[in-house]
This record gives sequence, structure tokens and C-alpha cells, in this order.
Amino acid sequence: MSYHPSTLGRPSSGKRRVKDLLVQRDNRVCADCNAPDPKWASANIGVFICLKCCGVHRSLGTNISKVLSVTLDEWSDDDIEAMIEVGGNASANSIYEAYIPDGVSKPRPDASHEQRSKFIRSKYELQEFLKPSLRITSTSKKNSLQVSLSRKIMDSFRSSSSSQKSDGMVECIGMLKVKVIKGTNLAIRDMLSSDPYVVLTVGKQKTQTTVSRSNLNPVWNEELMLSIPQNCGSIKLQVFDYDTFSADDIMGEAEIDIQPIITSAMAFGDAGMFGDMQIGKWLKSHDNALIEDSTVNIVDGKVKQELSLKLQNVESGELELELEWMPLEQ
Repeated sequence: MSYHPSTLGRPSSGKRRVKDLLVQRDNRVCADCNAPDPKWASANIGVFICLKCCGVHRSLGTNISKVLSVTLDEWSDDDIEAMIEVGGNASANSIYEAYIPDGVSKPRPDASHEQRSKFIRSKYELQEFLKPSLRITSTSKKNSLQVSLSRKIMDSFRSSSSSQKSDGMVECIGMLKVKVIKGTNLAIRDMLSSDPYVVLTVGKQKTQTTVSRSNLNPVWNEELMLSIPQNCGSIKLQVFDYDTFSADDIMGEAEIDIQPIITSAMAFGDAGMFGDMQIGKWLKSHDNALIEDSTVNIVDGKVKQELSLKLQNVESGELELELEWMPLEQ
């Protein structure tokens, strides 16, 4: 059997790129409801979604969300490039869920179709959780939304003026990648164990890890993305126990002061110009959650900070995190 040299391996190599993106930690759950193991994607938005959310996306129309199966459908080069450029769920959600208002929460995997539909339409069709100046106008053109989301957002941030906007929102100064590594000796909230997950909050922006079932020493190794506004003093971290039939129980909390990493990163500018070195420090004190002093370092051209936190207002529990500062120019 012979193959034309111009087509040999092309479909499989394209699909492989999408599947390689799918196995990244933040893409292993649905972007809209956190259901595990999504097998569908919205190529123009750049997110991986579950079957139930897929149905809602299809109802939005292809001018808003172009839904494809990761395993069954043929992907065009444009579809593949759109997914790769956005980078998946964490990058897309850091924009599309940047300003979720109080009283609105993401649907759970077991949410009703009505709950799921209302959230997804608000998120993508109405774009209610985006900063208004970044909302994309839908048109009938086939490729109207197949612009790199990250490039559009970052270009908009760079070109925006420093004056206060009429909506009262604050300009983003960069992105913070928070790697939630693991928890140790977390509190028991069920009969013998807990089902913990971690929530990070900055203003009205909120993101969370997956649920670790029946585990007081969970290893997440999950990367969460947050867009950081000006004059942002700290990130609120909370650990909850997931309950199916009742409100989730709190398992501790902590405040993360991110000024040391922001100040250090901005002082040094392009970290890629420097070798590995320490450039800042957040000191342990009686009024913060640090177990030990936390240093800010340039590692392989990136500004990073490792944190060991003792959870507050709870009988036990510690968390290990790693922060990475990502300036808008990156």
C-alpha cells in the first residue's frame, strides 16, 4: 500500500497535537462544569468540554462555539491552531470567567440542563463575565471568533489607557499561574475523610481545582490561571469538602500576598536576561499563613515562588503551591 507524500501522517499529527493539549492538567476537566475526562472541544473558543455542556454549546450556533469531538471529528488546520494558540481551559477561563458576579457560580457536573445552559450562555453568548471592553461582537462570518483569544486580550490590555473606565473595573497588569501541588493532613469533614478541592479568589474572579475523593493528603499538581489587576494585595485561598447533597464544608483558608512576586518581577523586567537567582522574599510572620520564609526566584528565565502554607481557622492542614508571574508581554 502506498501513500501520497503530501498527506502522509497529516491527520494523525494534527489530532495528536489536540490530544497532547487535552492531557494537560487543566484540560482534564470540563471548562464549564468541571466534569472529568472531557471528550469534546469548542475549537474557536479554545476549551475542552463534557458531553452535557457540549449540547448547550451546539445550541449557541457555530458563530459562537464550533464544537468538535476530540476523537471522532476531523479537525482543520485552522481549528487545531486556534486550540493550540489559546492553550486550553485555564487560559480561556482566566478571561471568560474573569468577573463572575457575586451570587453566580459555575455549575457542577451533576447540574441540571437549565443551570448549565444559563451559565454557558451568560459566559460565551452574552459574555457577562468578561470585562466589557474585551467583549467580542458575534457576526455571521465563519471565522469571526477564530482569532487567538490570548492575543486579542493581551493586545487590548496593552492598548488600553491607564485612566479609570466607566465600568469601574481595574486594568490587568499580568497573569499569575498558581500550581496547587498538594495538601497534607487536611481536616476530616465526612465520616473518616474528606473530598477536598481548593478555590482561589481575586476580586470577583474565582478558579478551583478538581475534587480529590476521600483523601486527606491529596496531590493535585494542577495549574490555575488568574488575571491580576492593579493594586491587588492578596489572593484568597479556601479549601472545601465537596458534598453531593448539602453545602460544601470549609476546610481552612489562607491569604496569599502576591506583592513580593509582582514587585520583584517588575523590578527585574525581562527575567530571560538573567541567570537563576533569588530576587525577592515573603517573610513568615505571626499574622500570615507561611510555614517558612518564601523566596522569589528566577528559574530558567521565569519568575517563580514556592509557598508552604498552614491553613487558618481549622484544626489541621497544610498546602504546597508554586506561583509563576507571567507579564502581559509574554
